[in-house]
Amino acid sequence: MNRRKIGWRVLFAALTVLAAGTVVAVVWRVLDPEDPVNRADLAAVMLAAAMLAGTVVVWARRSATTRADAGTDTRSAVDTSAHVLAGLVEHQWRTEARHRLLDDPEPIPVRWQLIADETVMSQPRLITTEAKLTLTGRSDNTAALADAFRALARRRLVITGGAGMGKTTLAIQLLLQLLATRAADQAAAGEGEVVPVPVLLPVSGWDTSAHPRLQDWLAIRLTQDYPALKASQLGPGAASALTDGGHILPVLDGLDEIPAPARAQVIAALNASLTAQDQLILTSRRTEFTTAIHETGRPLTAAAVIVPQPITPRAAADYLTACLPASPTQTWTQTLAALRSDTVPGLTRLAATPLGLWLIRTVYVTPGTDPAPLTGPLGADADALRTHLLDHVIPAVIAARPPSTNPADHFRPRRRLNPDTTRRHLTYLAHAFPPATTRDITWWHIARTTPHIRSTIGLTTGLAFGLALGPVGLALGPWLGIGVFAPVLAPEPELLVIFGPEYELMLMLGFVLGFVLGFAIGFALGFALGLVRSRSWVNEQPGYAGLRLRGRTSVLVHSIKGTLKFGFTTGLWIWFVSGLAVGSTPMFIVDIDGISFSPTFDDLVAGFVFGLFVWLGSTLAYGLITWAEQPTLASTSTPRSSWRADRALTLLRLVASGILVWLPVWLVFGLVFGAGLVVGLMVGLGAGVGVGLGVGFVMGKHHAWLVCTIAVTRLALQRRLPWRFMDFLDDAHRLGLLRAVGPVYQFRHAALHDRLAAAGMSHGASQRIRHNL
Repeated sequence: MNRRKIGWRVLFAALTVLAAGTVVAVVWRVLDPEDPVNRADLAAVMLAAAMLAGTVVVWARRSATTRADAGTDTRSAVDTSAHVLAGLVEHQWRTEARHRLLDDPEPIPVRWQLIADETVMSQPRLITTEAKLTLTGRSDNTAALADAFRALARRRLVITGGAGMGKTTLAIQLLLQLLATRAADQAAAGEGEVVPVPVLLPVSGWDTSAHPRLQDWLAIRLTQDYPALKASQLGPGAASALTDGGHILPVLDGLDEIPAPARAQVIAALNASLTAQDQLILTSRRTEFTTAIHETGRPLTAAAVIVPQPITPRAAADYLTACLPASPTQTWTQTLAALRSDTVPGLTRLAATPLGLWLIRTVYVTPGTDPAPLTGPLGADADALRTHLLDHVIPAVIAARPPSTNPADHFRPRRRLNPDTTRRHLTYLAHAFPPATTRDITWWHIARTTPHIRSTIGLTTGLAFGLALGPVGLALGPWLGIGVFAPVLAPEPELLVIFGPEYELMLMLGFVLGFVLGFAIGFALGFALGLVRSRSWVNEQPGYAGLRLRGRTSVLVHSIKGTLKFGFTTGLWIWFVSGLAVGSTPMFIVDIDGISFSPTFDDLVAGFVFGLFVWLGSTLAYGLITWAEQPTLASTSTPRSSWRADRALTLLRLVASGILVWLPVWLVFGLVFGAGLVVGLMVGLGAGVGVGLGVGFVMGKHHAWLVCTIAVTRLALQRRLPWRFMDFLDDAHRLGLLRAVGPVYQFRHAALHDRLAAAGMSHGASQRIRHNL
C-alpha cells in the first residue's frame, strides 16, 4: 500500500480521536457550564486521548503494510495444499481400513474384469491407448490393479457389482495404493503433469441442481471434510484451486444409493464437468448403473467399467481358514470341507460374496461360536442363512469385543453395551435415515427425525432467555417495590422507617416481581425466537473451533489485531454513541418519597465506561472466535471431531459473550447504579452471566451441536437413542457395525441397514420420520 493510503488512514484516525474529544468537551460544558475546569481532570482526559490516538495511529500504519509472503507463488501454494491433503486422506483411510479389518488376516480375494455389456462404456479407443481394451485384477493384489488403472487413457474407472461384492472396499484399496505411490508417481511425472490426490466422498452429498459443476461441489465438500484447507498458511481458496487445477481424483461412492432420477443427472453432470485431464473412480450396483446410463443416453465418457466374479468355494474356504487358528476344531474342519466340496448350496452361495464371508467370520469365527448351523438346515437356503447372520451380528460383536479403556484397543468399545438396547438404537437410526433416502447417518440432521423439534427448541431458548433476563429484572427490584407496594405497605411515606421491616419487605417483593417479570419477558422472547430460528438451525452445517493455543499464539495475535480494524473505526463510534445514550439517560434516584431523576456528570462518565466495556469486550470476543475458527494444517473432519468442534464453538460463543462482554458491562452497571454494593454485585453478576449466555446461545451461524443435543435429549427420554449419543456411535464404529466416511457414519454394510430398517418400528412412526427428512 502506498504512502497516500497510509496518510489517509492516519488522518482518519486523528480526526476520529479529535471528534470524540471535542464532543466530550462540549457535553461536559453543557452539563455544568458553571463548574470550573479541574486541571487534574483535564490532564487525565488529555492523557487518555493521547493514548487512544497513539493506539489508533499504530493500527493505521500497521494495517497499511502488506504481508511478507504476499508474493508466494501460486503453484507452490497449490502443491503444498495437495501435499497436506494427501497426508490427511491417507491417515484417515488407513485408520478406517484398520477398523474394517481389510488386511486382517489378508484381503478377500475378489477377481475383477471388464463388463461384458459394451452399451454402458465408451468406444475402446477413448478408454485405452492399447490395441485391445483389457482390464483384470484382484482385490488381494491392488498394486497390479492400480497399474491397470494408470494405464487407462484418462484414468476413469467405474466399479460395479451386486450387493455386498466389495465395491467400496476396492475403492478404498485403490485410494490407499495410489496415495502410497504418489511420491514416486510425482517424481516420474513429466513437466506440467499433475498427480491428483484421491479423495473418497459419498455421491449422495452431491446436489446437481445446486452445484451442476462437479468441481464446485468438491471444493465445498473438501472444506467440510478437511478443514485444514482453510488454514491461513495455505491462503484463501485452497480447495477451489485444487479442484479447478485437476489436483483431485474424486472417488465417488454409492451412485445406487441416491434416488433413481438423480442417478442419470449425476452421470450427465460428470460428463459436463470432466475435462480430458480429469480422473474419476465411481462405485455403483450394476443394475442401477446400467439403468442410469441408458436413461442418460450416453455412457460415462472414457470410463472403464468392471464387475466382480463370485468368490470360488475354495478361495472362500482358504480365507476362512486364514481367520482360524492353525488347528481348527472338528466342527470347523467339517464346515470348511463342506464349503470346498460345494455340498451345502446355501453356504456356498453366501460365501461367494465378501459380505457373506464377513458375516460368517463376525458371527462364528471371531467369538468362537459353534459353526454347525452353517451346514444345518439353514445352509440349504442362502437368503435364510444371510438373514440369520444379520440378526445375530450385533450380539456377536458385543460378546467378542468386551470394553476397554486402553487407547491401543481400536476395535473394542469404551463402554459395555447391551445387545437388545444397541439393536433398538440402531433400528431407530436405520429408520431415521432410511435406505431409500440416504445411507449417511448425519449427526447434525438427527433433529430432523425428532417429532415436534421446533417447539422443543422454542421451549429451550425460552428457558435460556428467561434465566438470562430474570436477573436483569432484579435491577428494577427497588423501583418496583416502591412503585407497586409502597401504597399498600406504607400509605404514609413519612412514617416508613428506612431499612425497617416494611421497607425490607417492600424491597424483597420488588426483587421477586422484577425477576418474575424478567423471566416471563425473556421466556416469551426466547420461545418466539426459537420457533423462528429453528427452521434454519436444523439445516445448519457444523462449525469448526480449535482451542489449542500451542503453536497458534501468532494466529491468535493476528486475529485480535484483525478485529482492531473494526474496533478502532466502527467500534469507537459504537462506544461513543452507546456511552452517550446510557450516560445521558436520567438515572433513577430512589427514596421513600418516590422516584426522581437527576442526571449528573458522573452518570455520563459511567455511561462511557459502560460503552467502553461493550466496545473492548466485543472486539476481544470477536477476535477470539475468529482465531478459534481458523483450522490447523492437521485438521480433519470425522463424525466425532466435527461434533466436538461445533460444541467447542458454541461454548466459546457462550463464554466469550458472557465473560468478555456482558459480565463486565453489567457488573459495572450494577456497581454504579445499583442500590448498594451487595445489590450491585448481585445484579451485575446475575445479569452479566444471564444476558451473556442468552446472547451467546443464539448468535453465530453454527448451532448443529446445540440442536443435536436438544433433539437427543428428547429422543433419550423416549428411549429411542442413548443419552451419550456420540459415544454410542463411536462404540458402534469400533465394533465394526458402522463405518466412517468423512464427518458422517454409515452402516458397515447396506444389508444391515436394510435389515434393521425393515423391522422394529411402526409404519406411522417411520412415515413421520421420513416426512421430516
